[in-house]
Amino acid sequence: MDIKQQQATPAHRRGTSKAAHHLFIGGYILFAVISIGCYFVFRLHFFGFSAILAKWLPKLCMTCFCIALLLILSRVIQRALSRNAESKVAVYNVVRVIRLITIVLAALILISFLNANWYAAAASLGIISLILGFALQTPIASLIGWIYIVIRSPYQVGDRIQVGDFTGDVVEISYLDTTLWEFAGDYLSNDVPSGRLIRFPNSLIFQNEVYNYSWNKFPYIWNEIPFHVAYESDLAFVEEAIRKIAGDELGEGMQERVKELRAMISETPVDELEVKEFPFVNFRINANTWVEVLLIYLVEPKQSAAMRTRLIKRILEELKRSPDKAMFPKTNAR
Repeated sequence: MDIKQQQATPAHRRGTSKAAHHLFIGGYILFAVISIGCYFVFRLHFFGFSAILAKWLPKLCMTCFCIALLLILSRVIQRALSRNAESKVAVYNVVRVIRLITIVLAALILISFLNANWYAAAASLGIISLILGFALQTPIASLIGWIYIVIRSPYQVGDRIQVGDFTGDVVEISYLDTTLWEFAGDYLSNDVPSGRLIRFPNSLIFQNEVYNYSWNKFPYIWNEIPFHVAYESDLAFVEEAIRKIAGDELGEGMQERVKELRAMISETPVDELEVKEFPFVNFRINANTWVEVLLIYLVEPKQSAAMRTRLIKRILEELKRSPDKAMFPKTNAR
């Protein structure tokens, strides 16, 4: 996709969304007009309906009219929020809540208009709710899980998370389940998209730990890259070369991230945790008789694979320019 197509895509999406909004509003208005028209027709007794139909048809038409007005109001509120809100994630959650409230109100309107006896309606609703509660325990638990997700925000649309054995980027949070765009997975050893979608019930968050790699307060993770060099290598030169290239690739942004992390830690009881300057290098002895050099740095989760690739290529190219200082092990005996 070229740049012009990329720039046209958001405008095209906005146009499509606007057209869909107008289509829905027009459909609801037409439905409301037809319903209120049928209501007056049935009230004038132009047709020779039986007593039962003559009683229930006007009620049904008025019910449809009120539900149509409710749907129009819901659509207008959703559109206003989508146009004025700054956070797409917040809009997504609020729209979901509005739709759920709309469904509940529509059900209440239907029950109240079609049943004149409120006590009988409430008793019937209670019995039905009790039966459905036993029969639909898992969906109800998932709905409660959705409410928990909206209120507590363990993850949001766009976050990279892990729940149980599932890892991926959140693309949808519906009332009953969450959909992930999987990364890594069974066929990949790296954190790149696998091309598969994972859908799990929202109730799963009550049974498993939720790992969020895109926490909005600090949306970065520590990453490390191991390099193996021989004992005879100039370790000071190796460390300096790795730090210099990492600094060029990561830029000054990582220093700001480290400052943010230190500020956050200072506000917690964890006051003795050391956060080193960016990027830092550690050494350790490998079991195969060579020195393992670890480059440790901060990176955005979704950029970790690309950043790792760039760093490995540049660092190896730099170290190979000085074979007398950066010696690589050739066998386990080296």
